[in-house]
Formats: sequence, C-alpha cells, structure tokens
Amino acid sequence: MGLLLKKPEHVAGSAAPAIIIGLFVAFGGVLFGYDTGTIGGILAMQYWRDLFSTGYINPKDHKLDVSPSQSSEIVSLLSAGTFFGALTAAPMGDILGRRLGMIVSTGVFTFGVILQTAATAIPLFVAGRFFAGYGVGLISALIPLYQSETAPKWIRGAIVGCYQLAITIGLLIAAIVNNSTKNRNDTGSYRIPVAVQFAWAIILVVGMLVLPETPRFFIKQGKNEKAARSLSRLRRLDVDHPALIEELAEIQANHEYELSLGQSTYIECFKPPLVKRLVTGCLLQALQQLTGVNFIFYYGTQFFKNSGISNPFTTTVITNVVNVVSTFPGLYLVEKWGRRPLLLLGAIGMFICQMIVASVGTALPDSQVANKVLIAFVCVYIYFFASTWGPIAWVVTGEIFPLKSRAKCLSMTTATNWLLNWAIAYSTPYMVNSGKGNANLQSKVFFVWGGFCLICAFFVFSLIYETKGLSLEQIDELYGKCSKAWRSKGFRPTISFQEVQDLGLAGRHTSLAEIEADVGRKKSVAPATEKEAIVSEEKGDEGISKTCNQSLETAGRGYGKHVKVARVVSNAPVDARPTTLDHSSRDGLKYVIALTFTKHTAKLRYDHFLLSLL
Repeated sequence: MGLLLKKPEHVAGSAAPAIIIGLFVAFGGVLFGYDTGTIGGILAMQYWRDLFSTGYINPKDHKLDVSPSQSSEIVSLLSAGTFFGALTAAPMGDILGRRLGMIVSTGVFTFGVILQTAATAIPLFVAGRFFAGYGVGLISALIPLYQSETAPKWIRGAIVGCYQLAITIGLLIAAIVNNSTKNRNDTGSYRIPVAVQFAWAIILVVGMLVLPETPRFFIKQGKNEKAARSLSRLRRLDVDHPALIEELAEIQANHEYELSLGQSTYIECFKPPLVKRLVTGCLLQALQQLTGVNFIFYYGTQFFKNSGISNPFTTTVITNVVNVVSTFPGLYLVEKWGRRPLLLLGAIGMFICQMIVASVGTALPDSQVANKVLIAFVCVYIYFFASTWGPIAWVVTGEIFPLKSRAKCLSMTTATNWLLNWAIAYSTPYMVNSGKGNANLQSKVFFVWGGFCLICAFFVFSLIYETKGLSLEQIDELYGKCSKAWRSKGFRPTISFQEVQDLGLAGRHTSLAEIEADVGRKKSVAPATEKEAIVSEEKGDEGISKTCNQSLETAGRGYGKHVKVARVVSNAPVDARPTTLDHSSRDGLKYVIALTFTKHTAKLRYDHFLLSLL
C-alpha cells in the first residue's frame, strides 16, 4: 500500500489544483476556531470583567465578574447563531452557489465582529456574538460541501479533514493572542483579539473571488458546459478529455437516477432511503460535541484556574498546540486506514482518558500531582479527538449524501453539531461551578463526557460505513447495496449510473441490487461482435466510423444509440471500463473503438468520443 498518499496511476490529469483549492477553502475553519477560542480567554480577562460586570462578585477571587447566567448567554449565543446559520446554508448554497454563498457568509460574520469590537456592555457584545455565529454557521456547512464536491476521491478525506485542522489553528492563534493581551488595562485587552478576525475574513473573501464554482453545483443547475469548464480547471484536463467527459457523465447520470427516486425536498430527506444517512450524519455530529471537547476550549481557562493551576492561560496554549499537532496523523490515516477504524480508536481512547481525568480530579482535588495528571491526560484526550473525531465527522457528513439533497442534509447535520454545541456551552457553567443552583461537578463532569465516548464506539460500529477511496456517486451505490455498516469495508462498486440511465432502469426497482441484476441480464443478451469490428488503418477516421457502425449494428440494436470512435493521443491513459473492440495506430495516434450508449455524448461538441458504459 505504501506510506505516501499518491495519485493512482490510472487517474488522468493533475490533482494539484483541487488540492490547493480545497486547502485554501479550509482556511474558513480559522474563522470558526478563532472566534470559538477567543471567548474563553476574554471571559477571564480582569479588565473585561470589570467593564462588562453588572455588579456580580465572583466567590472564587471576590472580584467583579459576569454571573454564570450571563457567561452562559455570552458563550452560547454564538452557538445559537451558528445553528440558524447552518440551516440557512442549504438554500443559500443551492440558490447562490457554494462559492458565492461562502462570500456572503463571510460578510455576515464580519458584521458580527464589528459589533463585538464596538461593544462596551453585554447587550451589544451578545448581538455581535449572534451575528458572528450566524456567519460561522453558514460557513461551517458550505466549506465541507465545497471541498467534497471538488476533491479527487483518493484524497477527499484528507482535504475535508483540513477544515478541522484550520479550526484547531484558529483556536491556537486565539489562545496566543489572548495570552498576549490579557494583562492590558484598557479596551485593547479584548478588542485586539476580536478585531484580528477582520484579517481572516478579508483573506477568505479575496481568495473565493477567484476560485471556481463546484462542477456538481452546475450539474444540479443543468449548466453542463459550465460544469465541464469547472471540472477541467480542477483536474487540469481539456474539456474534451475522455476521462473528464466520463466523470461528468457519471455525475449527471447519478443525479438523474437520484431524482428518479424522489424530488429534492426537505420531506424527502426524512424518507427512506435518505433518512438512514441523515440520522447517521446528525448523530455523528451530535456525538462529536458530546465527547466534551468544547468544554476544554470554551471553559478550559476558567476550569484550570478553578482547579488550582497557577497559569491557566499557558495551559490553554499547550492544549491548543496539542490539538493542532494531533490533527495531522488523522489527515494521513483517514485515507490509509479508513473512516470506521479511526473513529472506533478515537472513541475508545477518549473514553479511557476521560475516566482517568474524572477519577483523579475527584479523588485528589487539591493535589499538585493530580493537577499534572489532569493536564497530561487532557492532552492525551485531545490527541485522540483531534486525530479522529475532530476531522472525520466533517469528512463523513460531507460525503454520504446524494447531490440532489447534499446541501439540505449537510446543513441539518451541521445544525445538529451547533445545537449540541449551544446546549453544552449554556449548561456547562451550571454543571461545573459551585454556588446556589449549580451542580458543582468540577472534575466529575468528565464522567459524563466519558459515558458519551463509550456510546460513540457502539454508534460507529453500527452505523458508520467505510467510504475510503469511493467517489461521491459510488457512495450512493454503497448505501444502496450494503445494508450493514460493518460489512461495508469489503464493498467494491460494480454499477455505472450511466448504464442505469441508458438502459431505462431508473425508478423501476426498489434496490440497486435488482438494477445490477437487470443490467447483467440485458448485457448478456447482446451478441459478441468483437471479431466483426476489425478495422483497417488505411480507412481513416470516416472509414473507421462507418465500418464500426455497420459491423456493430447488431450490438447497438435495442438501445437506439450509435457507435462512436475515440481518438486519443497514444500516451494518454485509457480508462479500464470501456470495452475496447479494436486498436489501430496511425500517425502517432491510437484509435479506440468502443460502444457508447449515452445521450450525454450528443450534447458535447467534439469530433471523437470515448465514453463507454460497458
């Protein structure tokens, strides 16, 4: 298998443009991570506490502070905004497009940053948090959508996972900036960390102005020529290249097959066969939050301070460095090892760490040794999360839905993530803090997160399919033919949606297994005509086409389509799928004669074609 991630030899074109574009778009995760990371440090800044306090005295240090309810409101309003933003992402992505949708989303986010920067009291600061969250919610659904629809299948998991890497980098930068301004005795202590976000927004918008729209969005809109140009740019292939033509035709055939099963509505998302995938995606995103990771990054500074750790800001920086570094193994292993085993390992590893932190913190609450153990195993826990559940939750939800409903389903799964994010952000102060009306769990809260990590392991085994190495269209086939998630590892795609469409089978069967059987029966009755297709080099292009059409007339009978000739430069790769009937070589060119029963071919303006469904 090799240690490096390499483009398969049979894959035409270059993956570099799609990889570079996917990595740049992932930069939007910095907005998410940075905005999430700043608030924990800002809440602990003494100048901010004095300025925004309404008179509440913190019983821990007997200084002015915001009350637990106010703290919950400030932290959770971002998550509330992201919830509604994620739900809005579907119509925005389907109407404006993935690219323009991200530009508009960044504008909404910037408006929220302006309000937070100008605020000197809680109401305006909270309003800014909501609008910034609304923008982040839009971006958090549109970025994995854009990445999944543009990335090559052999490295899609690593590219989408880079979104989580960008989130961790944003969290780290926030911790560093907070640590640098925390001792300022003016509004710069909190305004500088907030205003830095303008830079991230400008970088993202400028880049998105020059990036292409996804070819699958254009296919969904019926703009095939624009889809061809977009895919040509992503794969660095000519628009008339055989591999590009076939990829586009398969995307369109798959989209039309899915539409034959039901229209693209929200109601259809809650009906079989889509509802299973929607439930999987929503539970995956919910459980990602219930592992407790955002407890560390929302309230980590305050938690470490209340636990008696002398420099909680430094500890927060350390945990964020661990978070960034630990994401890299996950980006590599998601393509080498797969989605299922990595998620299982992460769930078990996090469960063990949570139990240790909870047990030690509860048994020895005032021990310096216990504090060191607590920090150490929090870091190990972050390693397991960052290398598994952090990036892979976005990878899986970005790839398991069909094109017709991908934006809708992905927005709902992302909204689920933010709903749980909000619930945890709002409830955590009441769960952890002491005082009237609070549960005062302290370190015991890790027992709660650990219990959910154990549930995560059972969930992965039961519902997560292995999608490594499959195209988005082949994942539709996987869900259509494999009923049990634990049997998905051995799945191999065998159906071409072009065949399904051109044989008129779409919408007439209840399962892809029945369609596959019908395809086999129809293909078996076609007479063998390869020996009749011997074509002489001297006949030239027209002679080859004429002879080929005549000699293969019997094979084409019943389909009402024509046989075409493909002319390919001799060193160009020829996809293994087409049934080659004859090879001739003349003037440095290779002539490949193949059956093509596809109506898409007629829409393309080329002299020669290579697009076979056999």
